[in-house]
Amino acid sequence: MNTAIYPGSFDPVTLGHYDIIERSSRIFDRVIVGVLCNSAKTPLFTVEERVSMLRYVTKDLSNVEVMAFDGLLVDFAKQQGADAIVRGLRAVTDFEYELQMAQMNRVIAPDVDTLFLTTNLKYAYLSSSMVKEVARYGGDISEFVNARIAELVQEKLADKRR
Repeated sequence: MNTAIYPGSFDPVTLGHYDIIERSSRIFDRVIVGVLCNSAKTPLFTVEERVSMLRYVTKDLSNVEVMAFDGLLVDFAKQQGADAIVRGLRAVTDFEYELQMAQMNRVIAPDVDTLFLTTNLKYAYLSSSMVKEVARYGGDISEFVNARIAELVQEKLADKRR
């Protein structure tokens, strides 16, 4: 059984993220979506909320699991018996950063490959940060995230305004 890790913050999970997850699920027997606990960032959603949102949007993908992790990605990959790390690329700037990370990971864990998937063109501009920014100003985010996720983003932002 080949296993891949698709890591990220997913704050919130976008349709672009889902596209990479769904496509990865067709390539690998098992895909683990790894939700990073990054103390350097201040996310809108807690790790538990992000895990829950990802489980909701991937519920129909039987070979996809969602787990939180902290520490080095390659350590998490080894713990899970992963053969590969999947990373989505939107633009050249993504590639430069992701290539450096892949090369570093390869030195640390030579048996774990990195697979780059280019994003679907309709999501090439999309990021979680942009989704949150649009939502903060009352914009419609329904083209960027699952309908339930859009509701959760609006609820969370309303709570923060109180």
